[in-house]
Amino acid sequence: MKGRILTSLLTVIVLTGLQAQNVPAVPKLVVGLTIDQLRTDYIEAFSALYGERGFKRLWKEGRIYLNAEYDFINVDKSSSVAAIYSGTTPYTNGIVGDNWMDRATLRVINCVDDNNFMGIYTSESTSPAKLKVSNLSDELAVATQGVAEVYSIAPTREMAVLAAGHAAKGAFWINDETGKWSGSTYYGTFPSWISTYNDYQGLDFRISDMVWGPYLPVTAYKYLTTETKQLTFKHNFDDERKQKYRRLKTSPYANDEVNRLVNACLNSTSIGKDNVPDLLSLAYYAGNYDHKSPSELPLEMQDTYVRLDNSIAELLDMIDRKVGLHNTLFFITSTGYTDPEPADPPQYKIPSGEFYIQRCSALLNLYLAAIYGEGQYVEAHHEQEIYLNHKLIEQKQLNYTEILARSSEFLVQFSGVKDVYSSQRLQLGSWTPTIDKIKNSYNPACSGDLWIEVLPGWSVVREHSLDKRVVREAYASSPLVLVGWNMKPEIIHTPVKIGNIAPTVAHFMRIRAPNASTLAPMTDIRK
Repeated sequence: MKGRILTSLLTVIVLTGLQAQNVPAVPKLVVGLTIDQLRTDYIEAFSALYGERGFKRLWKEGRIYLNAEYDFINVDKSSSVAAIYSGTTPYTNGIVGDNWMDRATLRVINCVDDNNFMGIYTSESTSPAKLKVSNLSDELAVATQGVAEVYSIAPTREMAVLAAGHAAKGAFWINDETGKWSGSTYYGTFPSWISTYNDYQGLDFRISDMVWGPYLPVTAYKYLTTETKQLTFKHNFDDERKQKYRRLKTSPYANDEVNRLVNACLNSTSIGKDNVPDLLSLAYYAGNYDHKSPSELPLEMQDTYVRLDNSIAELLDMIDRKVGLHNTLFFITSTGYTDPEPADPPQYKIPSGEFYIQRCSALLNLYLAAIYGEGQYVEAHHEQEIYLNHKLIEQKQLNYTEILARSSEFLVQFSGVKDVYSSQRLQLGSWTPTIDKIKNSYNPACSGDLWIEVLPGWSVVREHSLDKRVVREAYASSPLVLVGWNMKPEIIHTPVKIGNIAPTVAHFMRIRAPNASTLAPMTDIRK
């Protein structure tokens, strides 16, 4: 009996030793998957609809942080991806959102627009120049002297470029007009394997046959509380004409397109095939179809998560076959926001109203002119920000601090305004948790002089486009999943910061953390 026990113990020790030897000192491949608008509560709510190889596999084999939190407000797909890969906030990395007001031209610009470079398979001129710090892609390229294979693949241009950073070998996204995978001359020569893919397997060849209907019987979709009477759904993207590729990118089919290019990448490059760690940054979509509310399209929302589950399963299996999950450090997280909900119906009497930033700016200008004399004191406005005319203030030799104080006192009296934060209050005022989050979303180079906090339930009206955005401050739960490369499986409810991701991944790749990343890595997370 004792001999059998000893033999069994020796067998366990030998097998454990062999397993440890099979796991490389650094991962051969790091895969970062950012899923736009992924919600922890929806993952859990729809769990009965999933197969065994997607979310259920992650929850069984992965290290699951149920609440990964952003340290700043007004999160969107661009500011979130920049924060994930740089390990810092917009105040430092420069990416305050998808778009912002350019003070020099008083025009709204995109965060990755750059006329110094040409688009490939697109007319868009693109670079990561507005990202003011290094990110994971950059640090890996520097550490390996450019040997590492570093690529970024996403449905949208912003998510692809901001994950790729300054030094990746390529960033690729789906062209809104043609459906081709696109790039920028900023990253050098466009890979021939993507050109071949575009020429023979491009989305434009297949979209006419793509129809989105329920993956499961519609009777299974009963996990969203809504009274919307929806018997089934059917979306033929080719019927959308000029909008067909944009609409497809707001459906789960966008994730399948990403997987198809990932497969081509794994087959056509040496990624994950040597002992130098490589990085593959990916993005999926899990938001509302055509940016409509889940209450309007509850079947589509649930079907999105079912198909997302399938896409994740396919991706995990693909990486496992080609590289091996034991060789791969896989992290999955969310952009941490959701599309705005429509205004509540008036019969429910929930306090609400409409806030007009254009009218607010015009009245502020009249108020300042009445005090300081005639002039255009308000130079521009964008979203909930007001930009003052610094040249006029200097010409008149006015006290900028006084103008900010008077403006704040004036604006806070408007209906629907909760508070007003001036640039000086954010940078020099006393610290509070609220001010800290607002400051982290502010950047002196591109943010306004005044940011207006609107009451929850009120609608911010964009008068140039006549659309509305309802202010809602409810907590959005976003997951962080670490799987592969001997991660300790565990479900953790304690919140973790998004800024921990970059230094953690850098630590395990044995490279420097991005140059503005100040948080400590999470180290005791492997077997």
